[in-house]
Amino acid sequence: MTLWNKGTQAADWVTRFTVGEDHVWDTYLLPYDIKGTRVQAWALNQIDILSEDELKSIDAALDELHMLVSSGAVVVEQKDEDCHTVIERFLTEKLGETGRRIHTGRSRNDQVLIALRMFLREAGREIGTGVRSIIESLCGIGESYDDVMMPGYTHEQRAMPSTPALWAMGYAELLLDDLETLRHAAHAVNISPAGTAAGYGVPMLPLPREEMARRAGFRGLQLHVTAAQLSRGKLEMQFVHALVQIAATLNRLATDLVLYNSEEFGFVRLPDEMCTGSSIMPQKKNPDVFELARAAYHRIGAEMQLLQTLPSNLPSGYHRDLQLTKEAVMRATLRSADLVAAMEQGMAGVRFDRNRLRATLTSDLFATAEALRLVREGTPFRDAYREAAESLSDLQVPPDADALADYLADGYPGRCRPDVVSRRLGDFADWLDS
Repeated sequence: MTLWNKGTQAADWVTRFTVGEDHVWDTYLLPYDIKGTRVQAWALNQIDILSEDELKSIDAALDELHMLVSSGAVVVEQKDEDCHTVIERFLTEKLGETGRRIHTGRSRNDQVLIALRMFLREAGREIGTGVRSIIESLCGIGESYDDVMMPGYTHEQRAMPSTPALWAMGYAELLLDDLETLRHAAHAVNISPAGTAAGYGVPMLPLPREEMARRAGFRGLQLHVTAAQLSRGKLEMQFVHALVQIAATLNRLATDLVLYNSEEFGFVRLPDEMCTGSSIMPQKKNPDVFELARAAYHRIGAEMQLLQTLPSNLPSGYHRDLQLTKEAVMRATLRSADLVAAMEQGMAGVRFDRNRLRATLTSDLFATAEALRLVREGTPFRDAYREAAESLSDLQVPPDADALADYLADGYPGRCRPDVVSRRLGDFADWLDS
């Protein structure tokens, strides 16, 4: 029987249906719930529910539990139902009546939100750090490959000259925007529901809610207690939306790399450790990591879909439906962390083949430059456009340096500015390195 039953034992199928895989996700949350329980114990001491000696004994017991959790000796099992049960049972077995006091003034509703928001706060920084590393790798490409041209494409057709640097810096700049979105979402979710209990506050007990929030590392407090449950699923959706933005950018980055790695293109060489072999074809070198990174976007997006739809049409207050938002946001977060880690390692080993790039250039890529050359000589653009189209067979592939010299503005081929992106990236240090 769990701590939360009132004298009757639910049928096994009811436990399976209501708990589901919650014990798996709550094992991830155990360290954070331990931190939240420390804050709760401190608060109960402040209002004379726990004595100084009881507070010290709880802190010591939580130290022991944290070590057991860190070593993998303690996990949440389905029979436990959740991480809250594991902690309270441990404290009660160790400390008796003192352990039975720990749930005073709180509900599993605010308890899980405190732990989950701590988890997301930390995960946001870790994912953001990985994104920063990917941007740094892209800036490295920007510094090394802005002097060699490659075809640029529209409609998957050859269009105009580009450079590997320009290709990379486009993604770097986009990931900067994604990183800003993640920072904003991590800030939004870092708000304390401490003392909200089941969503209607705690009578009789003057819990020091603002100090509880500060001690737990939150930026502030959800003042009106009903906001805590109303925000459940909403803040999670905001966080996952930021993850989807990152995954969408990495999806296209990985797609390009898979394409450019093919024999037909041969633009890039992918690191061997990011590729696998075929079970039947000895010559194959498959870019599996990048293909799965490409696919991760769709799985993360699917979790956001649940977060978008599940809380809608629910009346205010807590509903058991909202339990599923925890699984969705944690699945999306853990999958995003894996995605970013894979792309971080993969991008560090990407190299472009200069000789192959040069060999793929064709004269038609320079038709626009020819039209604009005629414009500079006084021909109206529409006439120059037609003249260039009619003289495609006469065009030549110029030396890279000559062609790149025609671009006169920053952000164009041959004029990439990885230094500008690097400076902007420095603005995130206070958050990522905190």
